[in-house]
Amino acid sequence: MAESIQDIKRRIKSVSSTSRITNSMKLVSAGKLRKAKAIYEKTNENSHFITKAISELFNSGEDVPQDYLEGNREVKNIAYVILTSSRGLCGGFNSNVIRAAEQEIANSDAGAYLVTVGSKGRDYFAKRDYNIVGEYMDAPEAITFLEAKALIEPVIEMYDRGEVDKVVLVYTAFKSAMEQVVRVETMLPFASVEPEENAIVNQIDYEPSAEVVFNYLIPKYVEMQIYSAVIESATCEHAARRMAMENATDNANEMLAKLDLTYNRARQTAITNEIIEIVAGSEAQN
Repeated sequence: MAESIQDIKRRIKSVSSTSRITNSMKLVSAGKLRKAKAIYEKTNENSHFITKAISELFNSGEDVPQDYLEGNREVKNIAYVILTSSRGLCGGFNSNVIRAAEQEIANSDAGAYLVTVGSKGRDYFAKRDYNIVGEYMDAPEAITFLEAKALIEPVIEMYDRGEVDKVVLVYTAFKSAMEQVVRVETMLPFASVEPEENAIVNQIDYEPSAEVVFNYLIPKYVEMQIYSAVIESATCEHAARRMAMENATDNANEMLAKLDLTYNRARQTAITNEIIEIVAGSEAQN
């Protein structure tokens, strides 16, 4: 029984240590989440007006180059931009993105070219011999706009050359600190929309020409989309890790409560047995 008590005490010590670690990681993630959320909100606020204005031109104008409009060519090859983390311990954050990307690839008959952000996605798809044509291995929250631009530029060039016919973004969107959802969005080509009456595009004259303007705007639009998505995904990562560490801490504390109860019962049993042995020995001497 003494050995059993010692085993329980060792387990209590181990679980207590784990609880302190997970609680510390939760606090660190909460701090990083606040910082990342502030950057995301600022970036989203600034990019929202740019992307909205450009998308209105794309969706309502008849001057958009046909190469960038949906249905202009047969989809034979697709480039998937997949945003994961470079670290674990964040619940189902990485597995949810990977699962969604795999499902999209499996449901398509087209060839797949992959661009990965984060080592988790890159390692997973590399082990399964997917065709990875671009990667960013550092922590996603550390990415700059220039790095995001350098990452997506080759994909846009592949689209312009006809090597890929569609560009799909797979990432985690931030809804709240408690909820994040995986989204699959088509960045290229754009879905053609009938122009609205009195649309703003009707009041614009393009110089030197509409084609030149759109050929300049479209890469900028995609670059802004990918940068905003990476920042948003990094925010979701910290939120998912904070939640995972909070759940781990709660589970550890629950386990500690059960171990304390088991320890007290084992200790009481040991004391009772010792009393019985003492009484039995005393009676034997009499």
